[in-house]
Amino acid sequence: MTLPMTPEALERSTKWLAQADLRPTRQRLSLATLMVGDGQDRHVTAEGLHAASVSAGEKVSLATVYNTLRAFCEAGLVQEVTVDGTRSYFDTRMDDHPHFYFEEDGTLIDAANSELKIASLPTPPEGYEVAKVDVVVRLRPRD
Repeated sequence: MTLPMTPEALERSTKWLAQADLRPTRQRLSLATLMVGDGQDRHVTAEGLHAASVSAGEKVSLATVYNTLRAFCEAGLVQEVTVDGTRSYFDTRMDDHPHFYFEEDGTLIDAANSELKIASLPTPPEGYEVAKVDVVVRLRPRD
Protein backbone atom coordinates (compact mmCIF):
# COMPACT_ATOMS: atom_id res chain seq x y z
CA MET A 1 0.00 0.00 0.00
CA THR A 2 2.96 2.33 -0.34
CA LEU A 3 1.98 5.46 -2.26
CA PRO A 4 4.27 8.25 -3.38
CA MET A 5 3.77 11.62 -1.72
CA THR A 6 2.96 13.34 -4.99
CA PRO A 7 1.48 16.85 -4.95
CA GLU A 8 -1.83 15.34 -6.16
CA ALA A 9 -1.87 12.73 -3.39
CA LEU A 10 -1.08 15.35 -0.74
CA GLU A 11 -3.79 17.66 -2.08
CA ARG A 12 -6.37 14.84 -2.12
CA SER A 13 -5.43 13.85 1.44
CA THR A 14 -5.52 17.44 2.69
CA LYS A 15 -9.00 17.94 1.21
CA TRP A 16 -10.15 14.62 2.70
CA LEU A 17 -9.08 15.77 6.18
CA ALA A 18 -10.53 19.26 5.65
CA GLN A 19 -13.98 17.92 4.78
CA ALA A 20 -14.14 16.60 8.35
CA ASP A 21 -12.48 19.68 9.89
CA LEU A 22 -9.47 17.62 10.97
CA ARG A 23 -6.23 19.54 11.27
CA PRO A 24 -3.71 18.11 8.79
CA THR A 25 -0.91 17.20 11.19
CA ARG A 26 2.13 15.53 9.65
CA GLN A 27 1.08 12.10 10.92
CA ARG A 28 -2.57 12.45 9.89
CA LEU A 29 -1.54 13.66 6.46
CA SER A 30 0.92 10.81 6.04
CA LEU A 31 -1.65 8.16 7.03
CA ALA A 32 -4.40 9.84 4.98
CA THR A 33 -2.14 9.83 1.93
CA LEU A 34 -1.56 6.10 2.32
CA MET A 35 -5.32 5.57 2.60
CA VAL A 36 -6.80 7.93 -0.01
CA GLY A 37 -3.90 9.57 -1.82
CA ASP A 38 -4.57 7.74 -5.08
CA GLY A 39 -8.36 8.16 -4.88
CA GLN A 40 -9.00 4.43 -4.47
CA ASP A 41 -11.09 2.95 -1.67
CA ARG A 42 -9.19 0.85 0.84
CA HIS A 43 -9.78 -1.59 3.67
CA VAL A 44 -6.87 -1.28 6.07
CA THR A 45 -5.99 -2.71 9.44
CA ALA A 46 -4.09 -0.59 11.93
CA GLU A 47 -1.21 -3.04 11.73
CA GLY A 48 -1.14 -2.96 7.92
CA LEU A 49 -1.29 0.84 7.85
CA HIS A 50 1.49 1.03 10.43
CA ALA A 51 3.68 -1.29 8.36
CA ALA A 52 3.02 0.73 5.20
CA SER A 53 3.83 3.94 7.04
CA VAL A 54 7.11 2.56 8.38
CA SER A 55 7.97 1.29 4.87
CA ALA A 56 7.34 4.82 3.57
CA GLY A 57 9.91 6.15 6.05
CA GLU A 58 7.48 7.68 8.55
CA LYS A 59 8.23 7.47 12.23
CA VAL A 60 4.83 6.69 13.71
CA SER A 61 3.87 4.35 16.53
CA LEU A 62 1.18 1.71 16.26
CA ALA A 63 -0.69 3.52 19.07
CA THR A 64 -0.70 6.71 16.99
CA VAL A 65 -2.06 4.79 14.00
CA TYR A 66 -4.88 3.39 16.16
CA ASN A 67 -5.65 6.83 17.60
CA THR A 68 -5.63 8.40 14.15
CA LEU A 69 -7.94 5.74 12.72
CA ARG A 70 -10.32 6.33 15.66
CA ALA A 71 -10.26 10.06 14.91
CA PHE A 72 -10.99 9.32 11.23
CA CYS A 73 -13.95 7.14 12.30
CA GLU A 74 -15.33 9.76 14.68
CA ALA A 75 -14.99 12.40 11.95
CA GLY A 76 -16.94 10.24 9.48
CA LEU A 77 -14.04 9.68 7.09
CA VAL A 78 -13.84 5.90 7.50
CA GLN A 79 -16.07 3.19 8.87
CA GLU A 80 -14.90 0.31 11.00
CA VAL A 81 -15.73 -3.21 9.84
CA THR A 82 -15.18 -5.81 12.54
CA VAL A 83 -14.53 -9.38 11.47
CA ASP A 84 -15.07 -12.13 14.06
CA GLY A 85 -14.62 -9.74 16.97
CA THR A 86 -10.84 -9.83 16.83
CA ARG A 87 -9.89 -7.96 13.67
CA SER A 88 -11.00 -4.51 12.56
CA TYR A 89 -10.70 -3.04 9.10
CA PHE A 90 -11.11 0.63 8.35
CA ASP A 91 -12.98 1.24 5.11
CA THR A 92 -12.67 4.50 3.20
CA ARG A 93 -15.87 3.79 1.25
CA MET A 94 -18.61 5.31 3.38
CA ASP A 95 -21.85 4.12 1.75
CA ASP A 96 -23.60 1.03 3.10
CA HIS A 97 -22.25 -2.01 1.28
CA PRO A 98 -21.46 -5.68 1.98
CA HIS A 99 -18.00 -7.22 2.14
CA PHE A 100 -16.28 -10.48 1.31
CA TYR A 101 -13.74 -11.68 3.87
CA PHE A 102 -11.19 -14.24 2.69
CA GLU A 103 -10.41 -16.42 5.71
CA GLU A 104 -7.19 -17.84 4.25
CA ASP A 105 -5.32 -14.53 4.09
CA GLY A 106 -7.47 -12.04 6.00
CA THR A 107 -8.31 -9.90 2.97
CA LEU A 108 -11.49 -7.81 3.01
CA ILE A 109 -13.01 -6.51 -0.24
CA ASP A 110 -16.25 -4.86 -1.28
CA ALA A 111 -19.10 -7.04 -2.51
CA ALA A 112 -21.80 -5.94 -4.94
CA ASN A 113 -24.70 -4.05 -3.36
CA SER A 114 -26.99 -5.09 -6.18
CA GLU A 115 -26.84 -8.76 -5.23
CA LEU A 116 -27.74 -8.29 -1.55
CA LYS A 117 -31.40 -8.46 -0.56
CA ILE A 118 -32.42 -7.97 3.06
CA ALA A 119 -36.17 -8.46 3.25
CA SER A 120 -36.62 -7.50 6.90
CA LEU A 121 -34.84 -7.13 10.20
CA PRO A 122 -35.93 -8.28 13.63
CA THR A 123 -37.74 -5.68 15.71
CA PRO A 124 -35.25 -4.15 18.15
CA PRO A 125 -35.98 -4.12 21.87
CA GLU A 126 -38.12 -1.33 23.30
CA GLY A 127 -36.26 1.97 23.32
CA TYR A 128 -33.75 0.98 20.63
CA GLU A 129 -33.40 1.49 16.89
CA VAL A 130 -31.21 -0.20 14.31
CA ALA A 131 -28.11 1.96 13.83
CA LYS A 132 -26.46 -0.06 11.07
CA VAL A 133 -26.37 -3.50 9.52
CA ASP A 134 -22.94 -4.87 8.63
CA VAL A 135 -22.80 -7.74 6.15
CA VAL A 136 -19.53 -9.67 5.98
CA VAL A 137 -19.60 -12.83 3.89
CA ARG A 138 -16.78 -15.13 4.97
CA LEU A 139 -15.10 -17.11 2.18
CA ARG A 140 -12.76 -20.10 2.14
CA PRO A 141 -11.41 -22.21 -0.72
CA ARG A 142 -13.45 -25.20 -1.75
CA ASP A 143 -11.96 -28.56 -0.81
